[in-house]
Amino acid sequence: MPIYEYSCGDCGHEFEALVRSDTTPQCPICHSGKLEKLLSVFATTAVSERNAQVMPSPCGSCPNASRSGSCTFDHQ
Repeated sequence: MPIYEYSCGDCGHEFEALVRSDTTPQCPICHSGKLEKLLSVFATTAVSERNAQVMPSPCGSCPNASRSGSCTFDHQ
């Protein structure tokens, strides 16, 4: 049972609805069935900026990455 976001074509109200396969959603304000499905965007949060950073790859952070044969991951 997915949750969809809709905008009512009659009153303009935007809302989310849990839609089962055997039901047709209606606007909770005016009960219209004239709805437009909106593009949903997933939200993420981070506790701090440090947690949100992507860690560099091992070779990109290696001080010896430019020297051939000195990488501990030995990528020949």
